[in-house]
Amino acid sequence: MIGNAHIDPVWLWQWPEGYQEVRATFRSALDRMDENPDFVFTHTSVLFLQWVEESDPELYARIRERVAEGRWQVVGGWWIEPDCNIPAGESFVRQGLYGQRWLLDRFGFAATTGANLDSFGHNASLPQILRRSGLDSYVFLRPKPDENADVPGPLFHWESADGSSVLAYRIPHEYCAPRDDLGDHVEKSLATLPSDMDELAVFYGVGNHGGGPTKANLRSIAEIDAREGGTHLRLSSLRRFFDAVADEDVPVWRGDLQYHAPGCYTTHSGVKRWNRRAENLLQRAEKWSVVADMLGSQPYPLRELSEAWQLLLFNQFHDTLAGTSIQPAYEDARDQIGHASSLAALAFNRAVQSIARQVEVPFEEGTRPVLVFNQHPWRLRTDVELEYNWLTADGVMLTDADGNEVPLQQTRSLTTMSSNRARLVFAADVPALGYRLYTIRPAAATQGRVEASGTTVENGHLLLELDGATGRIARLVHKATGADLASPHSPHAVVVDDVSDTWGHAVTAYDDVVGEFGCVSVSLVENGPVRAMLRVESTYGSSTLREDYVLGADSAHVDVNVAVDWHEQLKLLKLRYPTTVLDPRATFETPYGHLEREPNGHEDPGQSWVDVSGAGRGLTVINDAKSGYDVLGADIGVSAVRSPVWAWHDPRELEDGGDFEYMDQGRQRFRVRLVPHDGDWRGAGVVRLAAELNQPAYAMLESYHEGKLPAERSFADDGGGPVVITVLKAAEDGEGYVLRGYETAGRDADASIELPLLGRTLDLGFGASEIKTVFVPRDPVQPVRETNLLEL
Repeated sequence: MIGNAHIDPVWLWQWPEGYQEVRATFRSALDRMDENPDFVFTHTSVLFLQWVEESDPELYARIRERVAEGRWQVVGGWWIEPDCNIPAGESFVRQGLYGQRWLLDRFGFAATTGANLDSFGHNASLPQILRRSGLDSYVFLRPKPDENADVPGPLFHWESADGSSVLAYRIPHEYCAPRDDLGDHVEKSLATLPSDMDELAVFYGVGNHGGGPTKANLRSIAEIDAREGGTHLRLSSLRRFFDAVADEDVPVWRGDLQYHAPGCYTTHSGVKRWNRRAENLLQRAEKWSVVADMLGSQPYPLRELSEAWQLLLFNQFHDTLAGTSIQPAYEDARDQIGHASSLAALAFNRAVQSIARQVEVPFEEGTRPVLVFNQHPWRLRTDVELEYNWLTADGVMLTDADGNEVPLQQTRSLTTMSSNRARLVFAADVPALGYRLYTIRPAAATQGRVEASGTTVENGHLLLELDGATGRIARLVHKATGADLASPHSPHAVVVDDVSDTWGHAVTAYDDVVGEFGCVSVSLVENGPVRAMLRVESTYGSSTLREDYVLGADSAHVDVNVAVDWHEQLKLLKLRYPTTVLDPRATFETPYGHLEREPNGHEDPGQSWVDVSGAGRGLTVINDAKSGYDVLGADIGVSAVRSPVWAWHDPRELEDGGDFEYMDQGRQRFRVRLVPHDGDWRGAGVVRLAAELNQPAYAMLESYHEGKLPAERSFADDGGGPVVITVLKAAEDGEGYVLRGYETAGRDADASIELPLLGRTLDLGFGASEIKTVFVPRDPVQPVRETNLLEL
C-alpha cells in the first residue's frame, strides 16, 4: 500500500494555493507518522521540498528526520510532474538534472524510481532519459487499460529506441482514494490486476488538491488486512515493491505510452508557444554564454540560467502545459515563462554584445556594420531580417567579410511611422556556432528577382503554385526528381466540430469536418533577389486566416507565415497538407528522437515536425509552435487552434444559454516550413531544418572598433551528420563545460566534434538513437569524459 498525496500545484486553483497545500499535506503526513510507526509516505516533485525549505524551516527539519529513517520516500526525481509529450527532450533532461542534484545536495541520495502519476501520455524516449538520470523503474496511471489495451501490464519492461529500459508499473484503478473506508478502492484496484502476481502495489491517499492518507485510511487498511483469507496489505514503498518484483519474467513494451486526452496537444496555443520559445531561448543563451566565458569576455551566468530553467520546468506541469487549468493560472504562467525567457534573453544579449565588442570592425565612411550570429554547431545558410535607421537616396547594398556583394531586398518595416526606419532581408552564410560580419553600403544593389507571378513562385529547387480560387497548393514540384507533391483536390484549412471537453477526453481523431476557410484573395506581395512571397487571405464564420508563402532564391523549402484571428466556439482548425506520396510511412519527431506511427488519422503528439514518405518521395511539415498532429494516408494535419470552454471536464454538459468563456479567441501567429524531398526525411536534413526554424539566426547592428577577433569565426562544429549537438553549457560544478548530442537517424554513427576555442576535437561513437553527454574540462590537459545526464 503506497501512501501518497497527488498534489496539483496548479489546476482549478493558482499556484500560491498549491504552495500552501504542499505545506498542509506534508504536515499531515508527518502527523500520520507520529501516530503510526509503520506508516510510509511517498511523494514526487522535488520542487515541493524546496518550497517547504524556503518557507517553513521547522517543517523541513522534520521531513529530513523522516527521510533519514526511510519512512519519507521521495520518488520521481524530477522538478515537477510535467506533461510528458509536449516539452523538448532537453526539458526532460533538466527535470532530472535539477531534481536529482537537489536531492543529492540536501539528502545525499537520488531517487531511483521515476513517477508521473497523472501525465496524459508518455513519450518513447523516456526510458533512456530515466536510466541516464539514475532511475531504474517507473510508475504511471495513464493510459489506462481501456485507453490502450495493447500495453502489457501492469508490470513490464519499457524500452526506448536505443535499448535502454526501465521496469514500469501501471497503477491500478487510481492514484487517489476516498478519505474514509478503502475497501471499494482496494477491490477495484485488485480487479484490474492479474491474479497470478504475488506482489502488487496499490496507491491510496486523498489527492489532486493534496491531503494524503487519513487516519480513517490507515484504520481501513488494518481492518482489511486482518480479514481471514483476504489479501495481505502492507504499508510500504515503491522501492520495496520494485525490488520484490525485479526478477519477474515480464513482457517488453517498445514505443510511447498513449493515448489519453488528445485535445491537450493543442489546447491553449499560448502556453505551447511560450514554452517552445523559452526552451529555445535558454539553449541559445547557454551556447553563447559558454563562448563568451571561453573568450573571457563574460562569466557564465549559471545561477540565472538555472533559475530560468526551473521556472520553465514548473510551468511544464501537466495541467499547465496541457492547457487544462483555469484561466487566471495562465496569467501566472505567462509571467513566469516570460521571466524565464527574459533571463535567457539577457544572458544571450550580454554574451553576444561582449563578443561583438571583440571583433575587429574597421571604419569605413558611410557604412553600417552588421554581425550575424548562428547558434547551431553547423554552417547556416538562411535569410535574415534586420530593422535599421538609415536610408539613402541611391539605396543600399550589402557585402560580406570578403567584400563580396550579398543579395538583399527591402521588406515591410515593423513601424508604420513616416521615418527613416527600414527593414532589410538578406541571404546570410554563417559559420558553425559562429558569427560573420556584413556591411551595409550606400549604393544601388544588384537587381534580380525570384521567378514569380500572381500565383506561382519558383527557384532552382522548387516550384510552388497556389490555386487562385481556393487558396490551396495547386503544385509543389521537387525539381530534382520532377515529383509534384501537391494534392489540390483535398481541403487545406478545415474547421472541425469539436464538442469534446478541455482535455479532449474520448477523442480518437478530429475528423468531423464542418467547413473550410474560403479564399478571399491570392496575391504576390513581395518579389526580389532574396525571396518572393505569395499571400493567401481567407475567412470562415467570424475568423480570418492569412498565410504568407515564402520561397528564398536558393531555398529547398517553403516557409509559411501564418496569422489567424479565431472567433469560433467548440471548433478546431486543422491546416492540412495533402500529398501524392504512395505507400506512405508517417514519422513524428519526439523528444530527442523520432517515432513511426500508422497513418490512420489518429490525433498524435509530436515535437516540431511530421513527415510522410514513400515510393522515393516525401514531405516534411515543420512548425515553431504546435504539437498536435494527424496523418491520414499521405495527408498531414496540423492542429492549429481549438476552442473548448476553460477547465471543462466531462461528464459535465454545457447547458444551452450558459455563461461560458471559450479558449484561444483572438490573434496568434506561427510559422510552418514545408520540405519536399526525395527518399525519406533523413536525407533532407529535417532535424537541422527544424532546429533552424525554432532557433533562427540573430542579426545586430554594430559600430566600428578595434578587436582581437576576426570578421568571421566558428566556435564549435558537429560535422553536419546524423549526430546533432543540441547543448553546450557550463557544468553544474563550474569546473568545465558539458556538451550533449543525440543520434537522429536511428543508426549507429560516429561524430567528430570540433571545439577550436578549447583546442579539442572529440571523436565520439553513438549507438542508434543514443543521447550522449560529455564533460569537457577547462584545463586542456585533463581528459574529456562521458557522463550521465546528471553530470556525474
